[in-house]
Amino acid sequence: MKSSSMNTHMGNITIDNEVIAQYAGSIAMECFGIVGMAGINVKDGLVKLLKMDSMTRGINVSINNNKLTLNFHVIIAYGVSILAVSDNLISNVKYKVEEFTGIEVEKINIFVEGVRVID
Repeated sequence: MKSSSMNTHMGNITIDNEVIAQYAGSIAMECFGIVGMAGINVKDGLVKLLKMDSMTRGINVSINNNKLTLNFHVIIAYGVSILAVSDNLISNVKYKVEEFTGIEVEKINIFVEGVRVID
């Protein structure tokens, strides 16, 4: 189990990386232009849209020197600006994850794995 830990005056707090990934994924899904998280099959090189219950597979959380690095593998909506969607995703996730966990977000990497037309 990978997790981040911090000491407070009242004791030790440990947050599992899966919890951070789940929360960051729910924030990402609220952002305009994000269709969903992408799951990549390394063997075949195929990308597929993940369902809501398995979206954490499209998010990697790592902790280095008590700072978070988040990697998002996303599928975006056709016709939207990738730059605008990425900026919106970064600002929302950074603010809300830092507020939620109390841990500084050092870096957010976004990998656009596909584009999908939505009805």
